[in-house]
Amino acid sequence: MRYLVIDSASEACSVALLEEGTVVDWRHEVIGRGHAERLVPLIAELVSGGRADVIAAGCGPGSFAGVRIGVAAARALALGWQVPVHGFSTLALVAATAADAIAAAGGALVVTEGGHGQWFVQPFAGDLAPRGDVRSLLPDDAVGLAGDLVVGNRAEPFVARRGSGRAIAALPDARSFPRLPPAALIDRPTPIYGRAPDAKPMAPA
Repeated sequence: MRYLVIDSASEACSVALLEEGTVVDWRHEVIGRGHAERLVPLIAELVSGGRADVIAAGCGPGSFAGVRIGVAAARALALGWQVPVHGFSTLALVAATAADAIAAAGGALVVTEGGHGQWFVQPFAGDLAPRGDVRSLLPDDAVGLAGDLVVGNRAEPFVARRGSGRAIAALPDARSFPRLPPAALIDRPTPIYGRAPDAKPMAPA
C-alpha cells in the first residue's frame, strides 16, 4: 500500500511517498509563501507523479491558506485517482519528527506559529497520543504550560522566554508520517484552524 503524504500548513511545503513505512521519494521545501503554486509541482516531481493508493493530508492548525491548499489538493487528487483520502493533525506530525526524543522524555509540548502574535500549543504523550486539545495562546500565557521538552518552530523562543526546558526546532515533515499512531488519522480531511475565525458574521438587523 503506497501513501502520498502532504503537509503545507506551515512555512514548509512537504510531500512524501511511503510504502510499508519506508520513504520511496520525498520533497521538503521551506518556502514561507507560495504553497498554492508549489505544492502540486512538488507532488508531480515524485516517483510516478506521486500516484498512490491512499492520500493523507495535514489539516493544521497552521497557516489559514496553507491548510486549505493542502486539504484541497489532497481531496482533488483522491477524486481524480479514485483513492481514499485521510487527514491528520499537523501538530501531531511535528511531534512525530521528534518521536524518539519525545518517547525518551515521556512526552513533550508542541509549539508552533499561530499568527496574530499567538502560538499554537498542544501536549503529547511519549507515544505521541495527544494529552490535551490544541490551544492558541499569547506567548506570555503559553510559557506557563508544563513541559520540559518543547518541539516546533517556536520551541526555541518558548524555552528562551520561559528560561528553562529543552527545545527541538522542527517543522512538519511528511517523511515522519509512519511515526504517527493509527488513531491520529482522520477519516475525512477537514481544516483544523486552532482558533476562532477573525471575521465574524454581521448581527441580525
